Amino acid sequence: MGLEVHQFGCLSDNYGFLIHDPESGETATVDSPDAEAIDAALEEKQWRLTHILNTHHHFDHAGGNEALKQKWGCTVIGFGGDYDRIPGIDRKVAENDIVDFGGTRARVIEVAGHTSGHVAYHFEEEGMVFVGDTIFALGCGRLFEGTPQQMWSSLQKLMSLADDTIVYCAHEYTQANAAFALTVEPGNQDLLDRSEEINRLRANNIPTVPTSIGLERKTNPFLRPDSANLQSTIGLVGASPLEVFAETRRLKDNF
Repeated sequence: MGLEVHQFGCLSDNYGFLIHDPESGETATVDSPDAEAIDAALEEKQWRLTHILNTHHHFDHAGGNEALKQKWGCTVIGFGGDYDRIPGIDRKVAENDIVDFGGTRARVIEVAGHTSGHVAYHFEEEGMVFVGDTIFALGCGRLFEGTPQQMWSSLQKLMSLADDTIVYCAHEYTQANAAFALTVEPGNQDLLDRSEEINRLRANNIPTVPTSIGLERKTNPFLRPDSANLQSTIGLVGASPLEVFAETRRLKDNF
């Protein structure tokens, strides 16, 4: 029996994720955006919290660490370089470290860009990755601390995962991301089709998360700097992938 993922909304547009291993009974929350919402989800599922897997230090991702740790005695795992910025951290991790969880394991991928110390957790056997604010459905995180080079390198790491890898990102930004994506790659039929589906989902208050690596590769402009349509639209025909990515990110910042 594989891992069970329970997804729920919290704060204004965050998603919380509980990962549960039925055999061991271990349960992790990916980040801690809202301790009360996480406690309510644990109560609903009748699970006991054993781990917090932090992706980065922002308050809407680590703000509930101390309350949850006090209540549950759980182990807080996060990027070692952010030891002073992630409350209650017990285990410091870095690129390619392995987090054993129940009967499976997650590989840590450093994905700096949104912050200088962002990580993702890749459960390869389960075919899923928890990416925090690095990739969104049809988007990527704003560069608060990192550089375009760092973020592009991070996105390339995630793009190297199998196309059917399920991507759990932390916010419901997809409808707004689609509106921007259509301005920079209007000739992408896959994107046009996806935008229509997103509008249907959101009209019925259905989440657009999770997504997949393959779907994002076909429709997410931040993963598509080689697209001739994108290059032409933003006026960078023949430019390097990094230049196209950086300009796409700049345009989104001002959208």
